Amino acid sequence: MSEELCYLSATTAIKHFLSGELSPVDILQAQIARAEKVEPSVNALAFQFYDQALQAAQAAELAYRQGRAKPLAGITLGVKDETAQQGRPCTQGSLLLKNAIADNTSPMLQRLLDAGAIAHVRTTTPEFCMHSNTVSKLWGVTRNPWNKAYSAGGSSGGSGAALASGTATLATGSDIGGSIRIPASHNGIVGYKPPYGRVPQSPPWNFDTYCHEGPMARSVADIILFQNQIAGPHPSDICSLSPKLILPNSYDNIAGMRIAYSLDLGHREVDRDVQKNTLTAVKKFQDLGAIVEEVAIDWNEQCIETFFTHIYFYAINILKQQFASPAQLEQLTPYVQSLFADSKVISIDDLLKAKAHEAEMYNAFNRAMDSYDVLICPTAATAKVPADWDYSVNSLSINDKLISPNFGSDSMTYYFNSLSRCPVLSMPSGKDSNNVPTGIQIVGKAYDEHSVFKAASAYETLQPPFFADGDYPVF
Repeated sequence: MSEELCYLSATTAIKHFLSGELSPVDILQAQIARAEKVEPSVNALAFQFYDQALQAAQAAELAYRQGRAKPLAGITLGVKDETAQQGRPCTQGSLLLKNAIADNTSPMLQRLLDAGAIAHVRTTTPEFCMHSNTVSKLWGVTRNPWNKAYSAGGSSGGSGAALASGTATLATGSDIGGSIRIPASHNGIVGYKPPYGRVPQSPPWNFDTYCHEGPMARSVADIILFQNQIAGPHPSDICSLSPKLILPNSYDNIAGMRIAYSLDLGHREVDRDVQKNTLTAVKKFQDLGAIVEEVAIDWNEQCIETFFTHIYFYAINILKQQFASPAQLEQLTPYVQSLFADSKVISIDDLLKAKAHEAEMYNAFNRAMDSYDVLICPTAATAKVPADWDYSVNSLSINDKLISPNFGSDSMTYYFNSLSRCPVLSMPSGKDSNNVPTGIQIVGKAYDEHSVFKAASAYETLQPPFFADGDYPVF
């Protein structure tokens, strides 16, 4: 019963809280016990605040009894250790910030706290979120709960692993190149990259069109519950969109819906297990009555050049302004040192070329999607990423072919950061031969969230969450 409590969805837990069958204290205590069991090997939790959380859970229990509970009252929330919460540590996975304490709370997190969520843990992240694998000098290696020899993904890898481990009910993520979706895929959970502007962010990152904050959970219903709390305009973020979009709790069936799919996005090497599981997912959409057809997308290696031009110009320059002294460089992880060393001075011509190519990418996407509602493609090109993999040091092979090592070697996500107005949801597609989950992305056209969630809600009826039937990682 303890494991069942750990893996209850937020929507189910709230029903039990409202009926009085369960208390938020019950779930929190079960997750604390679960963390004591799994954390020595998974290493997903950077900080724990259990005493304060128990007090908050007791207050939520009383609120339910008195009929004044808030929408997320008593729901435990893993907070990525990049997201600011006033008065709590915010290390961003860096030795240089190991003693940093946040002096503000991010708009997204404040909305979750205001809705009654209990931020009981902070979850691990690679240094400055600059890796698709969660490994750092500060926190060490975060491992995949399904097979601890392999990666939990990144940069929201601690959040993904906590959800898969049963140590949190919901978790926050951020996504500048796939950092919500990659760990969602590797951990067998659901992760959502909202379109740019839908969720308010803190400056200067709110001005970075590649950067998004969003929800991570174990079911589509929980993603909807989470997203509806955090979306909407915010007075501190001029880029946040108005009016607020509310996602409905249920959607019509997808009979007749037109769905495109691509296994390789035009040019990628994709692991055979990932391809097989993606095709299995495609068949489920067909079984649900959708019209599903393969499409060709005219993308190539220039997409990664465009991505890095943007990352170097914006994110890396911000970091280098703060952390590039000789003494600081010695304390950085090899992958951040490599990013600093490789980043050239981006000229206006470089940036204009990249922006022009973003437009070409979206034009190619639009041509392929002309008569379709959503696109299905793999989230990660492989799930066989070693737990301690560092792209600046180690090689990576897919189907026995050596892959050029970089920030995006293992992922198929960064395209949709360049196309930042596209909503993208990552969902489980199965497991690979090593028992590591694989995932698909459901990609919508610009700001068409409803088509994404309509497809996802239907798909989940034939591909239930891994954890719903007691399929938990074994420790």
